[in-house]
Amino acid sequence: MQEIIPSLLSYLANNWPELIWIVVAAGAASYLAGKRSRNLWEKREFLDRLNVSLTSIRDGQLRIRTVLEMDAIDIFLNRTATARLIELAKQTTATEPMIPIPESDRWYYLNAVLNEISERFAIGHLRQDAGLPVKVEDYLLCLTCERAGAVRTQKVRAMLVRRQLLEALPSEEPKFESPNHITRWHTLQVMAQKWRDDPDQFLNLQICF
Repeated sequence: MQEIIPSLLSYLANNWPELIWIVVAAGAASYLAGKRSRNLWEKREFLDRLNVSLTSIRDGQLRIRTVLEMDAIDIFLNRTATARLIELAKQTTATEPMIPIPESDRWYYLNAVLNEISERFAIGHLRQDAGLPVKVEDYLLCLTCERAGAVRTQKVRAMLVRRQLLEALPSEEPKFESPNHITRWHTLQVMAQKWRDDPDQFLNLQICF
């Protein structure tokens, strides 16, 4: 111990400028990270989260239900791919909620989300394979980031909508469980048009339950 203390004091004496810079840099990084976190909270922006949102219209009322929500990195398993999607999500607007993913990357992102959804409904597919009675529905999946109206939180949202609904979307505005849900109605209208014009932005999937 008596030998360690003099060595430590000598090291500090010879390297104190570098040590000060390390402390300053660490403090600055912590401050900037905290400031960024506060800014995102004030804007209610959580683009590093992915929400799978089931949207339906039942008895003339639009309904929104969360199927799952996870950190995006845990779905896409690659930090570069996740960071790229977040940057693309920032390009959406109030009138254009669908994320402009390059055609070459669409399958990767959509299939990663599909895998998470399929895992949660795996028992239905096993029942179907065993010849047991199941209900089968065709769904469409796409990636959005809604910014219109009074959206409470901005997240990457994987929209899950029955194909039959999107292909025959009512012309009449439905009733809403919350006034904020008018934004989702506008999103559905954009999705219906995109499905007709550019179906490659969607992934088809069957869910058994």
